[in-house]
Amino acid sequence: MSEPLLKIEDLKVHFPMKRRSLFGGERRWVKALDGVSFELAAGETLGIVGESGCGKSTLCRAVLRLVEPTGGRTVWLGKDFSELDGEDLRLERRNMQIIFQDPLASLDPRMTVRQIIERPLLNFPNRESAEERRRQVGELMELVGLNKAWMDRYPHEFSGGQCQRIGIARALILKPKLLVCDEPVSALDVSVQAQIINLLMRLQKQLGLSYLFISHNLSVVRHISHRVMVLYLGKVMEIAERDDFYRRPLHPYSQALISAVPLPDPKLERLKPRMRLQGDLPSPLNPPSGCPFRTRCPRATDICAAEMPALRDYGSGHVAACHHIEM
Repeated sequence: MSEPLLKIEDLKVHFPMKRRSLFGGERRWVKALDGVSFELAAGETLGIVGESGCGKSTLCRAVLRLVEPTGGRTVWLGKDFSELDGEDLRLERRNMQIIFQDPLASLDPRMTVRQIIERPLLNFPNRESAEERRRQVGELMELVGLNKAWMDRYPHEFSGGQCQRIGIARALILKPKLLVCDEPVSALDVSVQAQIINLLMRLQKQLGLSYLFISHNLSVVRHISHRVMVLYLGKVMEIAERDDFYRRPLHPYSQALISAVPLPDPKLERLKPRMRLQGDLPSPLNPPSGCPFRTRCPRATDICAAEMPALRDYGSGHVAACHHIEM
């Protein structure tokens, strides 16, 4: 078995809160991530799902070290990425790029499309001439479905879907191995979402890319992902191959998420069983003891309050963290 492209071991991100008093007092921490572990193979897409506030975006920023982890280890291409700093860290980041949620807000309105896409080349100069950079920008624009004759236009002259294509081209200019996609289609119309998802899948096959794909939309995740990871309050609840996950979700939180996905047939939608969660996501500043999901879980018992369940393998790499798995 080949070595994974990315390996995350017990990753933690804890944010300090201001002290309650000028005279000190106990320091409190928001545990945005609290011991996340997973692997990503070359050419694979890992879909990351969960409610708002569960730690999805923090995880991806911690992988890129845009947020410094509190603990844990990141192994990238066999090297300890956690130990890199200064110029070594900056140079290694060429292999990791990010696509943002809001396509227009992620583009500088004062720069032309050519300037936006070629900017990473200026940050990592390889002595390309201006003409060579212009040629590369034109090729990338055509690769993502844009007319290269538009490269001297400004972002406000494009639609949301076209702006996201510009953002994708900018992410690809350095020929990275990993793209972090932070809800890249949530701000787009449904028809445009499908176009961008199909573009990302085509680029993955063509360029051999790996994706960390964050989304609230489980239908989108099912379409693009090879595996799915479920986060809840900074902890991993379940990881499984895509088809296995949607056919037999093991964790009650995963089952609730999948039951909320609407069906296109209105009759089937009315008849399908629903698993409704009670209450809201607890605060990461004061999480429940034991299993963080127990306050909303229909299966919770005394052991759930006393002990955090470990991730157990239920076959074919399907792991889940629950004391009461129903097979």
